[in-house]
Amino acid sequence: MSFRKKLLALDDTGEQEMYKVKILGAGSIGNHLAHGCSSKGWNVTICDLDPAALERTRNDIYPSRYGVWDDNIRLAAPEMVETEDFELVIVGTPPDTHMAIATKVLETRPPKVLLIEKPVCTPGLENARELVVLQEKTGCFVAVGYNHTLTSHSRRAAELLAGGLVGQPLTISAGFREFWGGIFKAHPWLNGPQDSYLGFATRGGGAGGEHSHATNIWQHFASLTGMGKIIEVSAMLDMVDDGLVNYDRLFQVNVKTEAGLVGSIIQDVVTEPPEKKLRIQGTTGFIEWQVNADSTHDVIHYAGEDNEIIEELFVKTRPDDFLGEIDHLGEILAGGSTEQSPIGLAEGLNTMLVVAAAHLSSQQQRSVRINYEAGYCPGALELI
Repeated sequence: MSFRKKLLALDDTGEQEMYKVKILGAGSIGNHLAHGCSSKGWNVTICDLDPAALERTRNDIYPSRYGVWDDNIRLAAPEMVETEDFELVIVGTPPDTHMAIATKVLETRPPKVLLIEKPVCTPGLENARELVVLQEKTGCFVAVGYNHTLTSHSRRAAELLAGGLVGQPLTISAGFREFWGGIFKAHPWLNGPQDSYLGFATRGGGAGGEHSHATNIWQHFASLTGMGKIIEVSAMLDMVDDGLVNYDRLFQVNVKTEAGLVGSIIQDVVTEPPEKKLRIQGTTGFIEWQVNADSTHDVIHYAGEDNEIIEELFVKTRPDDFLGEIDHLGEILAGGSTEQSPIGLAEGLNTMLVVAAAHLSSQQQRSVRINYEAGYCPGALELI
């Protein structure tokens, strides 16, 4: 095989429309999205119930990441802005609070767009069906923060798939394997997983919830290949239960789609250095997709029938991980279509159905079938 290399820069849409944005939660993701939205000239307010969290944002998290505090960002207790309307509301709180907060937002002052950080809910899927009903009732577009579906290298991989590069897909494998020490470094006020939802699978933590990007990106590319939704799950999870925490440090799943495509998904919180990859193997070629090939690049490798392996490098920084997602939300706020959005509520809930099925499969040591017609609830999971 021959080999060729390309270097690509990130796209810049130049979007400069002004929107009012409220971010609920002053943690790590809240700061990332506040920076991204403010960089586009949007009017950003960060809210948190804890005054210390707001001070930490102003004096520590934000300036340490971006060099200086942005005085255009407003910090406020939630009750200070509860009578204001916002075009975009972002929920960046722990997963086990998402459903209650999102429901309140939609029932009181629904925005045009509501973005819920991943995972959208816990594996118990509590109130997920009710949120779908509220989305339909209000007309609000509800999104889930699986930002990796909208990065430049994901878009490029989608183009290659659409062009028929790999032929008939044979299998997809995906893995987000990353020691979560980096998470605690970004949240130094936490002493370990026991201090937050991270140490509890039922609260949306553990490898299954925290690194569910792998499950989501597998579903994203399976959908692009036309192979349908995941309908069968067989899992083996390595659980840590020491009286202080109860979480899966290894989430290992075999899956099958509606069209019969079989593949694998691995997520863990122990691998160092991290590895975040996906590979699509087809009858005439392959695409390998990777986040953070090095500190400044995402990458895809691919080859078609000519067997020439091409490497395309995509220059990026950590803030760029959210650029495509924020640009996408800007397009929707400006009136763009939501029909083909890869981060819609259904996509996020489909991911949590798989995570929930994996927990059930591992507990019962049996495969699980997902019945989407039953809706987003535990009753959609059927032991085989």
